[in-house]
Amino acid sequence: MLKRDHSHAPEDIADRLSAGPNVSYVREWVYGAIDGVVTTFATVAASLGAGLSPFTVVILGLANVVGDGFSMAAASYSGAKAETDNYNLLREIETTHIRKYPEGELEETRQILSAKGLAGADLDHMVQAVSREEEHWIDFMLTEEHGISRPLKTPIKVAINTFCAFALCGMTPLVSFLFALPYADYLALGLSCLTFFAIGSFKSLWSVKSWWREGLETFLIGITAAALAYGIGHGLNTTINAPLN
Repeated sequence: MLKRDHSHAPEDIADRLSAGPNVSYVREWVYGAIDGVVTTFATVAASLGAGLSPFTVVILGLANVVGDGFSMAAASYSGAKAETDNYNLLREIETTHIRKYPEGELEETRQILSAKGLAGADLDHMVQAVSREEEHWIDFMLTEEHGISRPLKTPIKVAINTFCAFALCGMTPLVSFLFALPYADYLALGLSCLTFFAIGSFKSLWSVKSWWREGLETFLIGITAAALAYGIGHGLNTTINAPLN
């Protein structure tokens, strides 16, 4: 969880900076969890709307959890890998430019710092300070010229966290059908609604919004998707099974 306050004692600051930035996969968990519940419950809702048997609902639901979960994880991996590859490419380009065209890169650095309000001797000192160490200079150019920083997340961990979130939360609409519980359809709806709200409330730990507002927003997104899926399934079932005049 993101700390909203921390100690500013010199020794605490030194410890915190030496430990480096925290790597959080909360985005993957929230994204995967919401998508897992939405798509699985949408599958369940569409199946119920079409009048399919509980056994068929379970089969289709499990297929969605495994298939869509893997697809989402693969897409997350590819996206994270592309981000890492792009960073490495731009870093290689900036390294080449600094070594082959140092005067031109110094001028770029000067103009970047000048745009931030520095001038005169202060500007000269900052240009010298930034360009003194090559690695730091490259980092500066990547951030200021290209607007990117070193990726902290590894693609494989992004994929694993996404799939785990999708599979774990995506199973909630199927629990009542797997155990053949009474009123399985209503229980699936109730569990899915609770999960939607819980995901949103959990997300509020990294948001300025209140927990109930985040929970309600996520709940509305999920239940809208489910209602659309149920309506389509029910409509198709009614149309196909309608008696011919």
